[in-house]
Amino acid sequence: MDISAAPLPDGLPLAERARAGLEALILAGELAPGSRLNEVALAARLGLSRGPLREALRGLERDGLVAAGPAGQGMSVRRLEPEEMAELYDMRALLQGFILARLAERHAAGRLSDETMQTLRGDVARMQEDAEAGRAASYYARNLAFHDALHAAAGHRRAAALYGSLLKESHLARQRALSQTASMRESNAEHAAMLEAVAFGDAGRARRLGEAHVSEGGKRRWLESLAGG
Repeated sequence: MDISAAPLPDGLPLAERARAGLEALILAGELAPGSRLNEVALAARLGLSRGPLREALRGLERDGLVAAGPAGQGMSVRRLEPEEMAELYDMRALLQGFILARLAERHAAGRLSDETMQTLRGDVARMQEDAEAGRAASYYARNLAFHDALHAAAGHRRAAALYGSLLKESHLARQRALSQTASMRESNAEHAAMLEAVAFGDAGRARRLGEAHVSEGGKRRWLESLAGG
């Protein structure tokens, strides 16, 4: 397990600093699914004592990122079963559809600014550049930021929080599903279509496209990544 040094956020309580550091390592893939978490090594890695580290691990367990093993075996990074991953896609699809419909309604009511729409279209354009250049890591980071921007523009904090919680659990599998140029192009074409529906104020179409982006396109790309080994 590579636990080379990395900066932690300043100004946070120790347990929150530990949690932020651990979450960053997990979401970056440095702590792979199924890997055992060595508390001594991780505490040294993060420059913290084991007390805050254990508190952070309990929080990550509640979030579904780590799991406790049999008695005496400590924690490991959670490895999702295919059935669990499929359920996450189903739930995320419902929330994504709701968020896109809300965006379309806000646009139709004049409550979504032209500046916001231009920013979102710019995000899609930059993701297309990443897709064409095969920059999977950059595409994935922009993809996450784009969806965060959609949720912020929709103005529904509870939906955004629920979506974010589900997203964390499925992060590593999704990253693999968006590693090929074809999958990035397809995903981004769906982004463009969703924005078009929002721009027309068509809440029904926006909802359908938002749900399909996750439940059909996203789930299929994930299944294809599994089949590809």
